Amino acid sequence: MKLVRKDIEKDNAGQVTLVPEEPEDMWHTYNLVQVGDSLRASTIRKVQTESSTGSVGSNRVRTTLTLCVEAIDFDSQACQLRVKGTNIQENEYVKMGAYHTIELEPNRQFTLAKKQWDSVVLERIEQACDPAWSADVAAVVMQEGLAHICLVTPSMTLTRAKVEVNIPRKRKGNCSQHDRALERFYEQVVQAIQRHIHFDVVKCVLVASPGFVREQFCDYMFQQAVKTDNKLLLENRSKFLQVHASSGHKYSLKEALCDPTVASRLSDTKAAGEVKALDDFYKMLQHEPDRAFYGLKQVEKANEAMAIDTLLISDELFRHQDVATRSRYVRLVDSVKENAGTVRIFSSLHVSGEQLSQLTGIAAILRFPVPELSDQENDSSSEEDE
Repeated sequence: MKLVRKDIEKDNAGQVTLVPEEPEDMWHTYNLVQVGDSLRASTIRKVQTESSTGSVGSNRVRTTLTLCVEAIDFDSQACQLRVKGTNIQENEYVKMGAYHTIELEPNRQFTLAKKQWDSVVLERIEQACDPAWSADVAAVVMQEGLAHICLVTPSMTLTRAKVEVNIPRKRKGNCSQHDRALERFYEQVVQAIQRHIHFDVVKCVLVASPGFVREQFCDYMFQQAVKTDNKLLLENRSKFLQVHASSGHKYSLKEALCDPTVASRLSDTKAAGEVKALDDFYKMLQHEPDRAFYGLKQVEKANEAMAIDTLLISDELFRHQDVATRSRYVRLVDSVKENAGTVRIFSSLHVSGEQLSQLTGIAAILRFPVPELSDQENDSSSEEDE
């Protein structure tokens, strides 16, 4: 993301002009734009024209509109963002108050104005504009006959390809059908890896599976690479890291990211940090439940006691339509930081973020036990907050 201009007043009102440069930036933009904001961007509008003879025609013109945002739609697979709203600035093609939908896309500048820029949104802009935050992990999660090729970016786990091949069972004295199907499956996975993984960006490719599937696959892949003199795979052989996973489904990626070998290799990535924080929370919940809480009211009470060491919160909560509720989450984040706590904002598109959402989207690891809070049911607060 490129920051072109930033004009924010002391009362935190103002506007920023940004240029999203890659698909990842569209996810950041989705988290920045909120209902009630003002968005200015270039768009295409269908305009009706009437000639001197009275015939009516229509043509498409490019114009710049300023909308008051009413609805936001994000397609995570295509990384497309559509913003619907009413025109709030004079325009020769569009009447004031008329509805229009702007489709934001990479390399097209937009200006976003807010009445109140909160700390969470400003921090996201800072992160999005920092070149160190980039897609640097790929993963192949597989079992016999099923594989998912994923890209793990700082904000998303994107499934780029799914390979499914029916593998017949081994028969006594005749394994040829099974072996041929397995070879066909491995070949399709290799093709998907070459098509979807950019080795010039990716630091590490995790190959995760149950049993010996990953070893057999890697042996096959590099044997074929030697036979066909595939320089792309041979030159990047050191980037492949084999780890255990319980299945070939996408959710098993969390297990792979929890592996200590992987954690040390990816110690500088946000994805690994999120997974470790969630893993620490589960361990604390199991061994010292007085120091692990989830649900907004419980976490707020722990914060009042200045007990929060690490706050785990889903970015989904900051997209809440109700301004007061959204402000409540922002105040909590600011307060935890003021009390020298660590705040980890999880992406709802990451496997770790999906798991946190099942725990109400908010959890905390405490510095010291707070027994009087643990006497209450943790999840009761979530029912009250709905």
